[in-house]
Amino acid sequence: MTDSRAGAPANPDDLLVLLAVARTGRFTTAAESIGLNHTTISRRISALETALAGRVLSRTAGGWELTDLGTRAVRAAENVEAALDLLGGQADSNRELSGVVRLSATDGFSAFIAAPAVAQLQRRHPLLRVEIVTVTRQALQHRSGLDIEVVVGRPQAHRAEAFELGRYTLGMYASREYLAQNGTPASVAELVEHPLVYFVDSMLQVDDLDAPRRLVPTMRGALSSTNVFVQIEATRVGGGIGLLPCFMADRHDDLVRLLPTEFAEELPYWMVLRPEAQRQPVIAAVVDALRAQMLTVAEALRGTAR
Repeated sequence: MTDSRAGAPANPDDLLVLLAVARTGRFTTAAESIGLNHTTISRRISALETALAGRVLSRTAGGWELTDLGTRAVRAAENVEAALDLLGGQADSNRELSGVVRLSATDGFSAFIAAPAVAQLQRRHPLLRVEIVTVTRQALQHRSGLDIEVVVGRPQAHRAEAFELGRYTLGMYASREYLAQNGTPASVAELVEHPLVYFVDSMLQVDDLDAPRRLVPTMRGALSSTNVFVQIEATRVGGGIGLLPCFMADRHDDLVRLLPTEFAEELPYWMVLRPEAQRQPVIAAVVDALRAQMLTVAEALRGTAR
């Protein structure tokens, strides 16, 4: 027996529910964002799939992702949303932005690029919320629940758009006290006799950050951490010579950059966005703010600000 509802016109309300799930990746967070409960979200999605005679969502390890049919349905939902905005008088480009944007990025990017960019944006749009997850890893293949990812190195992105956001430089640094006690290396040969402060080799997931194995393969590891702020502080207290982001290390007058000609490892930041996320004004605003902040601190990122 066939379902008499199959092939019926999709309910615009059901399309808007799908749009909320597409933007958050989860039924629970979608329910919170539009004031419904989890059961209602599930029922609305089922009704939409019946009307469209196909699946609009597929389950992943991180939540839900759109199928090809779901992607087409979301485009229709965005048209519905835009029409409602026009009826509500919200078509003005200067309208108040609200909602939650979830960003994943490295420690340094989160603190010195994302935080000031978001703070400035929130002064104009106080209803905007941004949640930042700090992690150093490759881009996720399934990014349900994340609107923006910033990673080091060119990503292999699945069902996503990726572009290079900008570049930053790594340099070798030591504290003034450490150099007073151990001498200042005047060559690469002298440098490799010192202990290195850097990432934990066995836990490093980003190929582009494996610079020490190429630049100074014989330099012995000393104090290592998955957190770049720990690396900075370990270098400042004399734990060894740190291979550090210049835009972070140059903020500390007690750190001295060593052999800048020999050690200036340039690495790219890449941004990864779900296709449906790019069309959200609130996410577009955060992306623009991040790009603007990258330009503002470009000299520091290159390691030429000090």
